[in-house]
Amino acid sequence: MRLDRFWNLALFDPAEGYYTRRDPIGARGDFTTAPEISQMFGELLAAWAFAAWDGLGRPAPFVFAEAGPGRGTLMADMLRTLRQLDPAFLRAARVRLVEVSDRLAAAQAERLARFDLPLRRIRRVGELDEAPLILVANELLDAVAIRQFVFRDGAWRERRVVAADAGGFAFADGAPAPRVPAVLASLPPPAPGAVFEVSPERDALCGTLAGAIGARGGAALLIDYGHARSAHGDTLQALRRHAAASPLDAPGRADITSHVDWEQVARAMAAAAPLSFGLARQGDFLLRMGLRERAGRLGAPMDEQGRQAITAAAHRLAGTGPGEMGALFQVFGAASAPLALPPFAQPPVD
Repeated sequence: MRLDRFWNLALFDPAEGYYTRRDPIGARGDFTTAPEISQMFGELLAAWAFAAWDGLGRPAPFVFAEAGPGRGTLMADMLRTLRQLDPAFLRAARVRLVEVSDRLAAAQAERLARFDLPLRRIRRVGELDEAPLILVANELLDAVAIRQFVFRDGAWRERRVVAADAGGFAFADGAPAPRVPAVLASLPPPAPGAVFEVSPERDALCGTLAGAIGARGGAALLIDYGHARSAHGDTLQALRRHAAASPLDAPGRADITSHVDWEQVARAMAAAAPLSFGLARQGDFLLRMGLRERAGRLGAPMDEQGRQAITAAAHRLAGTGPGEMGALFQVFGAASAPLALPPFAQPPVD
């Protein structure tokens, strides 16, 4: 079978899929996301959402959505902060959670019940209300299935998943592909064994989102690990119990992801609507949004141990060292009108 079919079965099968049967986030799960590291992440994204809404003329009503909300931590921090910033934002907002997993949707509903807001869960971006849209998505696109092409014997061949002789699964190269992604013609000649990744599903999702923003007005902030330019490379990976695993081992028990090609995201969105785009490293974005200042205020009333914990969290979110997210993760912005805020108003990622 093609890699994207294996991926979708492993992650989203109703009975045995990873996201339908497991709680993947946190110390007891397989990975930790930025909202789980510190409330500061959600607070700064709330400030961005408010500034975007304000810059777009404060539309009312409008949709405030998170796609792939995990356990609801990010949305909880954003709603708490937005209520403090200006209650007018939430009075005008229709809050939507875009979630395919019933298990995670239940956790989100429980986490967000205390806000006493008319929150609504939907399954697809295409189901969002026809109104101006402010959307945030953290680590969503990396979970969308990819296809891989391998350059072997002078031709691009699509990689497939097959049953291994010794049991389990293995990769195999298909016959020379009759059609290959058009962008390959603009890349340097491939070396033998080179891999190129495409994601028609990701392109479709981004096109749908761009079409909604272009037609109704709005902005989106997409945060994920990836690369700024399309290139050859094998980024398929899996995580289990916070350690690297084989994507083919124990399907349904490990998280499968790939790095996001931000240049292709921009191409897919631009094909759907004429939008403004911006791309920045997560660390640069958070610092421009006030991470250093927020950490100082949050730590001011704490003892030394508390301040050290706040500092450590800030470094993990914005630092560029081993195990830190500041350079590995990027922040991609798309808007129906130019916005004078990050990631638009700062140097792009190289």
